[in-house]
Amino acid sequence: MSIQIDALRDKRGLIRDFVYETLKKNIMELRLEPGRFISEKELVEMLQVSRTPIREALVKLTQEELIATTPQKGSIISLIDLQHAEESRFARKTLESAVVREACELLGKEQVLHLQNLVSLQELCESEQNYGRLFELDEEFHKSIMIGCGRARTWGLIQQMATHDNRIRFLRLASDSDWQIILAQHRGIVRAIKEKDPDQAEKMLRDHLELVVIEKENLKQKYAKFFK
Repeated sequence: MSIQIDALRDKRGLIRDFVYETLKKNIMELRLEPGRFISEKELVEMLQVSRTPIREALVKLTQEELIATTPQKGSIISLIDLQHAEESRFARKTLESAVVREACELLGKEQVLHLQNLVSLQELCESEQNYGRLFELDEEFHKSIMIGCGRARTWGLIQQMATHDNRIRFLRLASDSDWQIILAQHRGIVRAIKEKDPDQAEKMLRDHLELVVIEKENLKQKYAKFFK
């Protein structure tokens, strides 16, 4: 009996995780656009699951500020909050600047090679205009530096704050196919780490993380309805 119960619990957990991850991915990648109303019924039909995992996912996404709930209208995909995005970017810049300096001392040849391989994959995405995969590889690039320095929990903290900022970053990639500056900055970061130059590594990282700030107003004008 316990085995059957455990198996059922595992299945429920898998369904709950599938619903949450699917909805979050679609929100982060703007297939579920900011400001769009969604209902439990719509999501049940879309994902072919019961209402329980839908409700659990909506609660979690509300806690992450990706869903807003109103008594009269139900659930809505939250608008991008520029103030929240700026706060998360400040935290990310502060923390990653410190860690990339550590990377110049801590990362070995294999870890640097991994970063170089990630940049090569990003270049392939650039040639194929695959902005979704480029965003994933961008995240993997920064995560690899953090993990390589033993800062997994710091990366987790950054991700908890990054929901609004990440949607702006994704929007930037989707709206502008000229990604050469991003790739050049990544190559510069890797080169500085390889040459064990913490000052240059920090400068390249800060310039990289400020890129979206420079283009923020253009994005806000072009996609005004997405922003709070």
